Amino acid sequence: MKKTYSRRNVMVGAAASAAVLTAAPLRAQGPTVHEVQIHAFKFDPQTVQARVGDAIRWTNQDLAPHTATADEFGWDTEEISKGEFVEIVVTKGMETSYFCAFHPHMKGTIEIL
Repeated sequence: MKKTYSRRNVMVGAAASAAVLTAAPLRAQGPTVHEVQIHAFKFDPQTVQARVGDAIRWTNQDLAPHTATADEFGWDTEEISKGEFVEIVVTKGMETSYFCAFHPHMKGTIEIL
């Protein structure tokens, strides 16, 4: 027995497929680069949500040099001068709280999803 499809059923199916495809996560495209701006002696945003394999890029917009340094010194961007940026890749189990070694009141957090 041959099954027939109405035009309406085909259109509803196509619309449902399109909705599922556009709602699907885009992780298949690869890691994400999360931007953190350093300005006015602050990390912006102060908290970054990232997955293992993503990168975090700190860009210094201040005149003074800065760092992003893990609280227990497990990782460090080293000095970032005005107009420069440094990236690190998020790894499983990495330290998630950091500060600026030159300006310890500057603090940030990475939430690993």
